[in-house]
Amino acid sequence: MDAVTHFREFRSMTAIDLDARLDPRELRNALGRFATGIAVVMAKDSEGPMGVTVNSFSAVSLDPPLILFCMARSLHSLERLEKAKAYSVNILLEHQKEISNRFARAGEDKFADTPCADGRLGEPRLESAHAVFECVPYAHYDGGDHVIFVGRVVHMHTDGEGDPLLYYRGSYRLLASLMQDS
Repeated sequence: MDAVTHFREFRSMTAIDLDARLDPRELRNALGRFATGIAVVMAKDSEGPMGVTVNSFSAVSLDPPLILFCMARSLHSLERLEKAKAYSVNILLEHQKEISNRFARAGEDKFADTPCADGRLGEPRLESAHAVFECVPYAHYDGGDHVIFVGRVVHMHTDGEGDPLLYYRGSYRLLASLMQDS
């Protein structure tokens, strides 16, 4: 049986489950039980720099080097980001809560008083971050009420020292060492 036939049979067997309606608030609360890091995605076009806080970031592939992040379709700068020639994904350090909050809000100059530098591809990037991935677009995919961005990493920086900024159940959290090295 080929993959397409297998998928069609699987889909018909689970049609009832696929059509089930989940309460969006309950789903969000359940998803919030997965601790994530916080990143800021930055890009620039003819209108200027743009940036947004995300916690939907993941590695996809080492060969080729691919990462992904997701953006809500309601994002004001979504169309600009979809057309960006390059972007940076900046993994935040625990002391960068203000940067996370600033880039999570709409309607203000997010780059004022934000220490940024130009990446190798001309996109803005944070001067200090836990890690920075400079990317060119690889693909965009439909993700329901989000767009899934896959970027090809062309350069990275891992010079930020300290612990990562974490998010869990609707709040920032600190990394704690629960086990001692033996």
